[in-house]
Amino acid sequence: MAHLRSRRRLALAVPVVLSLTASLGFLPAAAQAAPRAEAAAQTADAGTYAYLVNTRTDHHTIKSVEKAIAANGGSIVASYDRIGVIVAHSANPDFAAKIRKVRGVQSAGASRTSPVTAAGTTDEGAVQHLSAAQAAKVAKGSAAGQEPLEADQWDLRAIGADKAARIDPGSRKVTVGVIDTGVDDTHPDIAPNFSPSQSANCVSGKADTTYGAWRPVDADHYHGTHVAGEIAAARNGVGVAGVAPGVKVASITVAQPDANSLFFPESVVCAFVFAADHGVEVTNNSYYVDPWLYNCMDDPDQRAIVDAVNRAQLYAQRKGTLNVASAGNSNDDLDSHALTDASSPDDGTPVTRTVDPHECFDVPTQLPGVVTVSATGFTSAKSYYSSYGDGVIDVAGPGGDARVPADTPSKNGRILSTLPNNQYGFLQGTSMASPHVAAVAALLKSTHPHASPARLQALLKAQADNPGCPTDPYDTDGDGVVDATCEGGKHVNGFYGYGIVNALRAVK
Repeated sequence: MAHLRSRRRLALAVPVVLSLTASLGFLPAAAQAAPRAEAAAQTADAGTYAYLVNTRTDHHTIKSVEKAIAANGGSIVASYDRIGVIVAHSANPDFAAKIRKVRGVQSAGASRTSPVTAAGTTDEGAVQHLSAAQAAKVAKGSAAGQEPLEADQWDLRAIGADKAARIDPGSRKVTVGVIDTGVDDTHPDIAPNFSPSQSANCVSGKADTTYGAWRPVDADHYHGTHVAGEIAAARNGVGVAGVAPGVKVASITVAQPDANSLFFPESVVCAFVFAADHGVEVTNNSYYVDPWLYNCMDDPDQRAIVDAVNRAQLYAQRKGTLNVASAGNSNDDLDSHALTDASSPDDGTPVTRTVDPHECFDVPTQLPGVVTVSATGFTSAKSYYSSYGDGVIDVAGPGGDARVPADTPSKNGRILSTLPNNQYGFLQGTSMASPHVAAVAALLKSTHPHASPARLQALLKAQADNPGCPTDPYDTDGDGVVDATCEGGKHVNGFYGYGIVNALRAVK
């Protein structure tokens, strides 16, 4: 899913088969970015809605606001006192407007535009499974010492991960948290490296650590398992290999347990806080926070979403966690001043709007300190779907490109990895690029155990290979129309940021 629905919603994969208030100091207090939408709770039909209430972090203020929430017909789901974020439910249509006036509240708004029992729709596509016959063919092409399906993993060779594994597969003291649809930890390629003690289900906005709660609800929620395999599938003579096959991987489930798999902000807030509090060194975020593709600061509901998620991810950074996120699959220039968003809100009826990505933010990838990742295909060119932007993209990683066949037994230019129920399949998307970068970050953390998140990000950029902007017009479908324009130079540019990550350099 990696922005599947355009990027898929989950910043997810284009499967073929898945602050800000002044106190945050990251944006001006008022950014006039898009037509003002009516507050969801003010215009919606009767029902219980979810809200984010962001406050000062002193004990007196939080307790006072909690009392105000109850007085205005709200119930508290979770209160993250250390960051001043309260998750609440209420059937009062005036709840947000009244809470915003409470002393100590810095922002507040609905986290979705439909009741908590409702779900939106997405067009995620179908994962391309690897059949038994195809697997047998790939296995014949694998060399001695390779995993049975490794011959089809062109992405490992593209960033030197196969060679890196012989030097240092990564440390068992490093964990990558997969914030996603859930991970099937019973998969034979994932089980050896899975960390149950650092896994949870955050769907409700409050962490559930019941054993197995982190697993996907069904095989259709395959995205997180695919991502986990890309990061840390074990080199154990079974299936595929991950970029960092020696590190641990954890599952923090945030996708709604229905066919739409929406990632609402209260779930993501829970996930970042849980990861930080449980010693997760790197998180992978192959999604965007629903229901808005871009959250605009002149809308109080969207502003509250940005504020809450930003507080949570900054908290994780302060605790030593590096957050890596996919740039999206819309082929949007995130450094432009006018983008069309026709998919939001995705939990209700979308409304076409024009947004400025400098004032309306893709969350979490455009939040401060988050590593923003674009995708490349077999030839290392930017994938046709990958969003980009000079000064926005930090680094790039293999995400696959169906338009560019690979020189492998299957000729498939997408990314092969694990799927639930002991299966394997191909996906493409910035959702697949991000875990490659998260895995390289884990290798860097293994070799530099005391490196801070800022230091790890600097190391990622320093070891990357930058092919520079293409010299020919970027026309991937051959229709004579330029599909994207790369700005910048050889050192850093809008397509690749500082370059494509390199696992081999990370372990040397």
